[in-house]
Amino acid sequence: MAEARKNPNEMSFLDHLEVLRWHLIRSTVAIVLIGMVAFLMKDFIFDTVIFGPKKMSFPTYRLFCDIATRMGLESAFCADSLPFTIQNRTMAGQFSAHIWTSIWAGFIIGFPYLLYEMWKFISPGLYENERKNSRGFILIASLLFFMGVLFGYYVVAPLSINFLGTYQVSKEVLNEIDISSFISTVRASVIACGIMFELPIIIYFLTKVGLVTPEVLTKYRKIAMVLVLILSAIITPPDVASQIIVAVPVLILYQISIFISGRVLKNQARKEKMEAERRRKRK
Repeated sequence: MAEARKNPNEMSFLDHLEVLRWHLIRSTVAIVLIGMVAFLMKDFIFDTVIFGPKKMSFPTYRLFCDIATRMGLESAFCADSLPFTIQNRTMAGQFSAHIWTSIWAGFIIGFPYLLYEMWKFISPGLYENERKNSRGFILIASLLFFMGVLFGYYVVAPLSINFLGTYQVSKEVLNEIDISSFISTVRASVIACGIMFELPIIIYFLTKVGLVTPEVLTKYRKIAMVLVLILSAIITPPDVASQIIVAVPVLILYQISIFISGRVLKNQARKEKMEAERRRKRK
């Protein structure tokens, strides 16, 4: 196995599958181990983290309440409590929620290690200069992911919960939300934003393989902006300020991706020019 890794080009398809299998096994073990620790920290995971956005003492609500107060405006963020309750309607509902939340916590916390295992699998297939240029991949990708997670938890999740939890089609209908629905809202907000913040990394690799160019990204920038604003309108309360708060970071990431794509192409062109000059000198 050690010889196969030193000479990845000589490995057969089955050898590659075997190597991939062990990377997946180690990744799964890491998620399970971290998930077990999260399972034992039930009070902190649920009372402090998961149900934090349900409490009006949550930092996001306090911030928006302070802003509204200074502007002399009334705001739902200044309420004493959110007008809904969280219920469990199935016999194993709370236990299942405990297990799956622990597993997802293992995935989020263990994300840098998952990136490491992925990098160990794909790096033997890269050229030496490509490996050098991608040295900071794990660190940068992890930082972007956790920035997205924090943005999803402190911005998207509370705005969504505050709006959806207080929305009523009629006063005859009470909001009694199932625990799985509440947790899925928080989880989707956090993980979706974490993955969304990986956009610069994704664009980097798509540019490297020739699937994306700065011209294409610039051409479709207006369409991307419209899509981002539509997405922001869906996941936030129906006010302009909240939509802008969600949309601005995504648009910034998109612009950064255009810059990264351009830098990648410039570096490739420079290397090709240097290689051409070397060949010309040899002749």
